[in-house]
Amino acid sequence: MAEPLKTLKATHAKTDVQKDAFILRQLVTRDFKRKYRRSALGVVWSVLNPLLMMIVMAVVFSTIFAQGRNGSVSPEMYPLYLIVGNVTFAVMSDSTSQALMSIIDNSSLLKKVKVHRYVFPVQKVLFSLVNFGFSLVAVALVMLWFRVMPTWHLIWLPVGLVLLMLFCMGLGLMLSALTVFFRDIMHLWSVVITAWTYFTPIFWTDDYIHAMPSVVQVLMYGNPMYNYLNFMRQIFLWQTNPEPITIAMCAGWAIVMIAIGYAVFHKFEHKFILYI
Repeated sequence: MAEPLKTLKATHAKTDVQKDAFILRQLVTRDFKRKYRRSALGVVWSVLNPLLMMIVMAVVFSTIFAQGRNGSVSPEMYPLYLIVGNVTFAVMSDSTSQALMSIIDNSSLLKKVKVHRYVFPVQKVLFSLVNFGFSLVAVALVMLWFRVMPTWHLIWLPVGLVLLMLFCMGLGLMLSALTVFFRDIMHLWSVVITAWTYFTPIFWTDDYIHAMPSVVQVLMYGNPMYNYLNFMRQIFLWQTNPEPITIAMCAGWAIVMIAIGYAVFHKFEHKFILYI
């Protein structure tokens, strides 16, 4: 009796996974079509946006931040430094900003269809990963323009992306759950993202950290996005293996955030239907 019951449970679990995977594909496809609907250039904007942003920021900040205090980034490499940092930070910024409203925006679907609620914030993170894939075309074009040949160190890219996705999923799960009960979070998060942008070396180099007070330096190096940006720049720009401390910090933040996000989401998800 126990064996058939175990087989039945395994079958149900497999069916649930397949169902969630199907729903995730449908939602990602829906968002993709919605984003580029009635756009003349369509998906090309995913390549143009980071390129145009890089050009604007390079013009504005190159003379101020390009060389840093110790000349760690040459003026010729500064655009690549910018675009790698910008597209990496955009994954977190875009995915979490969309994930925090994912439960509320899909309230009608949740009331009609029995589906695992975590699918909606996770879907937003996966959609940002698709956009990141197109943004890599822009990164490749910049590398080609500045004659920076890719090296075998890019094999680390999937590792960095998995760790970044886990971090974003945890953050998205937490934000989406809390926003159901506290709608002010949708306004506060935009302020947090703005502050986080300037607190992270996207357009300024980390040489400036050494001139800051010790307490601020600790906060800077502990900044999750500092570590993820550093991971990506090491494999794209510096063309080296990520430093062990960088890998450890990225993995640590991914584990901590997915654990917190899941715990918060699981605790409150049964009350969603009462507030949406």
